[in-house]
Amino acid sequence: MLTLPNILTLSRILALPLLAFFLWWPEWRLGYAVGFVLYCLIGITDFFDGYLARAQGTVSKLGMFLDPIADKIMVATVILILTAQGYMRGPYVGDFHVIAGLVILMREIAVSGLREFLGGLQVSIPVSRLAKWKTTFQLVALGALIAGGAVHGQPCQQVGDMCRTTAESWIHLIGLGSLWAAAVLTCITGWDYLRVGLKHMD
Repeated sequence: MLTLPNILTLSRILALPLLAFFLWWPEWRLGYAVGFVLYCLIGITDFFDGYLARAQGTVSKLGMFLDPIADKIMVATVILILTAQGYMRGPYVGDFHVIAGLVILMREIAVSGLREFLGGLQVSIPVSRLAKWKTTFQLVALGALIAGGAVHGQPCQQVGDMCRTTAESWIHLIGLGSLWAAAVLTCITGWDYLRVGLKHMD
């Protein structure tokens, strides 16, 4: 059922290869600027597809199926591209910031599997307020890392095995800090969801 909300959701998925294209070259500041605008547009459609579906009373099974998939594909796409292009590096710990991205990805996969399992038992897991904060930090983090590429270019100067971020790359540092905040909240909310799921497992 291709309602306007479902079309917006599909547009988010179809826009991801284009977003990946603009983020593919780490030194291409214009590409990262366009990528940041596209990332924001994807976020806006994420808000409006749900809002319109509820306002128009057109919430559909297709939309309920596609919406979380679109979110997870977007997050995975951006994290993987930014990792590959060196934007997950930071001061003092170098590539260790990738761990925060891995935690987020593992949680997304685990919670998706848990929801699928509980769906067969007719058990739903409501989204907690803390989970919404996790999503907020996550979106800010990825947006800041992309914006940093547009404003400052590649964030790191490699010195041996370490990465030193220049002081002017403050947008990149905000992105990394928000990413770790999202990772911490990811662990907390993931454990909360798991506790609910364990109650329904033999």
